[in-house]
Amino acid sequence: MFIKTAYHFLEHLKIVKNASEHTLRNYAIDLNALKNYLENEHFKAYKHEELPDKIRHDIGYKDRRKDNDDILTLDIIDRKTIRSFLAYMSASNHNKRTIVRRLSSLRTFFKFAFSQKIIPFNPTEELETPKIDKKVPFSLSYDQIQLLFNQPDTRSLLGFRDRTIIELFYSSGLRVSELVSLNRCDFDPQSLLIKLKGKGKKERIVPITRQAAHWISTYLEHPERYLEVDGHFAQVNPEAIFLNKLGTRLSSRSVDRNFDRYLAASGLAGKVTPHTIRHTIATHWLENGMDLKTIQMLLGHSSLATTTIYTQVSTSLKKKVYNAAHPRAL
Repeated sequence: MFIKTAYHFLEHLKIVKNASEHTLRNYAIDLNALKNYLENEHFKAYKHEELPDKIRHDIGYKDRRKDNDDILTLDIIDRKTIRSFLAYMSASNHNKRTIVRRLSSLRTFFKFAFSQKIIPFNPTEELETPKIDKKVPFSLSYDQIQLLFNQPDTRSLLGFRDRTIIELFYSSGLRVSELVSLNRCDFDPQSLLIKLKGKGKKERIVPITRQAAHWISTYLEHPERYLEVDGHFAQVNPEAIFLNKLGTRLSSRSVDRNFDRYLAASGLAGKVTPHTIRHTIATHWLENGMDLKTIQMLLGHSSLATTTIYTQVSTSLKKKVYNAAHPRAL
């Protein structure tokens, strides 16, 4: 019943909650983590049975295998089982954020199972969420950003694309997933605005700098975009802004891989990711007087508490506030 309910749950998320593929994949990963624990650690007797297949996020409720998915039943899972699972992950040196995410996923899953009257009680109720120490995000100086700007070879189309990507990251603090999903219709060069599809498929419109708009427009009009030349194919996907060397939409993984190459060349490797530029521009906005509410809107944070972490990053802002407020500094 566990596997059957898991597929029912994932289908509910997809159809009723309109969850993205990324969200469905993460839920499937977390449910499989519990499934593997039950099979291999908590109920070792199942090692000698034909075990259910891995829970998949990309097939429907009716398409799953049905002949062996009732080996693990939900009624064997109680609060003690969930606590043991959390303790097992902690003892296995799982990242605390991963543990918190998995508990959150299981809460949603068991709440669904309870609402469908599949189980008589929710075993995740009254379980405390492990506390996560908030990390202060690392940010770059403007000189380091300039160093990154200078890495791509803009004489090639792919290098020009990567320079445009870095410019856009610093212009508006995009997430990688938001950048690769950009379409031509999302870009308005006249009003200097772009429409982003953020977490939970939430859309927002954010401004971009004139320089970023110029780089995007020039990249879209680049003659080599429509030719098979210099190690890349001509445009295949006419909607997407950013293309890979095959002419189709660029993936998040490709952005990360290309970024690693430029970081190595710049000497910044090991402590910087594309997301670091998002932290960087948020810090620079704050230092230049932008209010937290506006930064929250630009970054697409659902909670202002997420945005306030940038106040811990900005040393120069602290000095400015200190000098303005301290009677001895006036």
